Amino acid sequence: MKPNILILCTGNSCRSHMAEGLLRAAAGDLVDVHSAGSNPAGYVHPKAIAALAELGLDLSGHSSKHMNDFLDRDIHTVITVCGNADQACPTYPGQVNRYHWGFDDPAHATGTDEEIMAEFRRVRDEIKLVFEAYAAGLRAARELG
Repeated sequence: MKPNILILCTGNSCRSHMAEGLLRAAAGDLVDVHSAGSNPAGYVHPKAIAALAELGLDLSGHSSKHMNDFLDRDIHTVITVCGNADQACPTYPGQVNRYHWGFDDPAHATGTDEEIMAEFRRVRDEIKLVFEAYAAGLRAARELG
């Protein structure tokens, strides 16, 4: 059975979903990846879906979930991607690791549609860099036994 990783942010509409999709693509054979929010927005931001679609990853089936929905699950690792979720984060049964990697919220970007989309891409690329490095570490640890 693969360990569960839960990625949290406040609204569970942008950053946590992008991180979930990217980590699943990079290490889905090693871990089960989920995302949730401390105050879910109730939707996945269309620009987050579009930003990952540019990389060939489909978030269109994702939904916004509350972090309490996972309290009855064996969560091995919790990763928060915004400060508010880090402060509100409960401890989950079986939790071994907790990490906080904060990213700007692209949902707060202003400007033209293209400028806003550029911000989603910038944050996506930062998340991709961090979570691919994390996946590489998981892979290396597995190979070392």
